[in-house]
Amino acid sequence: MAQYPKLWLETPLVESAALSKAAGCRIHLKLESLQPSGSFKSRGIGNYLLSRLHEKASTSSSSGANAHFYSSSGGNAGLACVHASVALGRPCTVVVPLSTKPMMIAKLRAAGAREVVQYGASWKEADTHLREHILAQDEAGVYVPPFDHADIWAGNASMVGEVREQLGGEQPDAVVCSVGGGGLFCGVMQGLQKAGWEDVPVVAVETKGADSLSHALKAGELVTLPGISSLATSLGATRVAQQAFEYGKKGSVRSVVLEDAEAAMGCWRFADDERIMVEMACGVSLALCYDGRLEKVLGKKLTKDSNIVVVVCGGSNVTVDMLAGWRKEYGWIEGQIANGVEVPSSKTAPRA
Repeated sequence: MAQYPKLWLETPLVESAALSKAAGCRIHLKLESLQPSGSFKSRGIGNYLLSRLHEKASTSSSSGANAHFYSSSGGNAGLACVHASVALGRPCTVVVPLSTKPMMIAKLRAAGAREVVQYGASWKEADTHLREHILAQDEAGVYVPPFDHADIWAGNASMVGEVREQLGGEQPDAVVCSVGGGGLFCGVMQGLQKAGWEDVPVVAVETKGADSLSHALKAGELVTLPGISSLATSLGATRVAQQAFEYGKKGSVRSVVLEDAEAAMGCWRFADDERIMVEMACGVSLALCYDGRLEKVLGKKLTKDSNIVVVVCGGSNVTVDMLAGWRKEYGWIEGQIANGVEVPSSKTAPRA
């Protein structure tokens, strides 16, 4: 059996003094922003690629030596696919919609993408083009889904095993994670089950306008959003994975939807408090640490000894200028924060 390099890192679990003070409990940050691709996607996508190579090795004599990986995500999944492919010594082609920002295309190319193809007005059109026209011409082509596959969930679940060791086996009082298509959420749920922590509350956070899980739970069935209106484009799956919907119905899950303004606030305050830049898709979970939001969501009083794990899922689509723009556009939300706790971001926060 071929030996392959490790495609993701064991990331630190760091207790944040500032966020703990703001939330009134112990906030432990699982820093997935430190993964090779800049997000948790390195785990799930990396495990998917390894699974396909092992599969090829067991069914043919090629051992996947000629495998060419193809992703239709112009976001974090595509970037994770490129990083993992390069580490494995295999080519990777990414097909992105025409709306993909030049910065992300530059990141994909700099990471080592064999080719970045721009096609269509949406991810769905780019994905259809990849499946029906590009993959059909490459016998060695391997399609890489962005979130909806058991191997991806299994890779993401690995972070919970790390958290268990990093907490010395102590069960957290809750885990907070963002939800887009559901790959991270499914991984967290599977990881908790494997750790024997099935009763740990999980706060599944979305932004309004990209809240396909919340809509599905309210309807009692999977629904497809007409479009994505949130600026947290990394959460932009119009339909959540079936498995994510099933997990969402569990009594231990709290579905939460916040506005873009709150997600933006989470980003700039986190940058000031911890000197780490993240996308809105991540900032929406961090926003729960401020102004008593976490207690309201969990419906119980948190103490200074309560342990909350927040998955800092990261994201590469963020710049200093973007943070400054969000602070300027959404600074008014700071005026709504009552009984503000003195942390670095409470001093630098804009006041409208």
